[in-house]
Amino acid sequence: MNRSALNRLPLFDEPLSKVPVSENDAAARPFVDLVKDFSDFGQASTEVREDPIRYLINEFWTSGQRQAHSIHEVTYRACFKPQLPEFFTRRLTRPGDAVYDPFMGRGTTPVQAALLGRQPVGNDINPLSVLFTRPRLAPPTITDVARRLNEVVWDEGAIDTPELLAFYSPLTLRHICALRSWLMERAPLDRIPDPVDDWIRMVAINRLSGHSPGFFSVYTLPPNQAVSARAQLKINEKRGQTPPDRDVKKLILRKTASLLSDGPMAAHPRSLLTTGPAQSTPGIDTASVQLVVTSPPFLDIVQYAEDNWLRSWFAGIDVTTVAIAHHRTEARWQDMVRETLIELARVVRPGGHVAFEVGEVRNGKVLLERLVWDAAEGLPFDRLFVMVNQQEFTKTANCWGVQNNSKGTNTNRIVILQRI
Repeated sequence: MNRSALNRLPLFDEPLSKVPVSENDAAARPFVDLVKDFSDFGQASTEVREDPIRYLINEFWTSGQRQAHSIHEVTYRACFKPQLPEFFTRRLTRPGDAVYDPFMGRGTTPVQAALLGRQPVGNDINPLSVLFTRPRLAPPTITDVARRLNEVVWDEGAIDTPELLAFYSPLTLRHICALRSWLMERAPLDRIPDPVDDWIRMVAINRLSGHSPGFFSVYTLPPNQAVSARAQLKINEKRGQTPPDRDVKKLILRKTASLLSDGPMAAHPRSLLTTGPAQSTPGIDTASVQLVVTSPPFLDIVQYAEDNWLRSWFAGIDVTTVAIAHHRTEARWQDMVRETLIELARVVRPGGHVAFEVGEVRNGKVLLERLVWDAAEGLPFDRLFVMVNQQEFTKTANCWGVQNNSKGTNTNRIVILQRI
């Protein structure tokens, strides 16, 4: 099968539903057989070969939005759906096992692992990732959040970054600055904060900018992609808009209620979250992880530091010190992947699995799964197969105004490795 054929995988129109999966499937049958025989949504998996890779193609989880637990609904650029780590966690681990993501981003893998009673383990070079993930692993009650917000002296905020008035009214910005100063004093980044303070900071970071009245800002780009203050002034002029007053406290409570609407976090082993490069994670013990579900930084696509400058400002993070690499060539990207796999070979126990997700880039001309497959050569992994989850639509592609199956990321392609 050639590359163009892989880019024209069939779509399925059957209605989607959650299908319970036995926690004992991993012990009962080889994972490749589970994937090959999967037909929960009405279609059997299709098997094709493009030497030396075996592909198994199906719709393995729903492509619908907001179908997972509400605790996942925080915004971050280029994150996969919770159904992806759920699929592997249910089939390849047992309760109590460690499930790890070395590029955790907003924390989808560790949060979903916790919801399933596994040990959440995560790492990211961006310190924002811990601020996104840690609070949702031990969420407070909305009553505790409301009580704590009443302690903030909202009217004493001082505007020390006036260019942010491109996004906020003077009143709103004073309240944001009051909350920021209060949190920086109570919850500095160099120590683990009180869980309620931690939660408030996480929610506030997620409400800083967006394109609806549910955010602190005037209309701007989607919340996972902050524009510069200068660019925001141009948006304001073009739309004839002025930043309105927003009730910061009310919006934090509203988002808190939304995140907690599906119930509390499940009981789970103590989490382990670290900050640093995926290629060197000394805080994670050797042979301690049963499953890795991850997706590395895209190849020369996403500007993580630029997208998160406003969030970093609120959190007190100097973005110039966050060494998020941009891999502009396939060779450099593949080198990063191999270095990461070498470290994963250390932390994954024998018999454990790695699900390494990549997407389509450069209009499908670069199939990153082949680079991952080759990067694993000679390492203590069996290269089992590549799963292709064919999606019905692509939110990111639609956001950028392109048609599905022509540009953007239309499939999840997951390289499945097993530690020898």
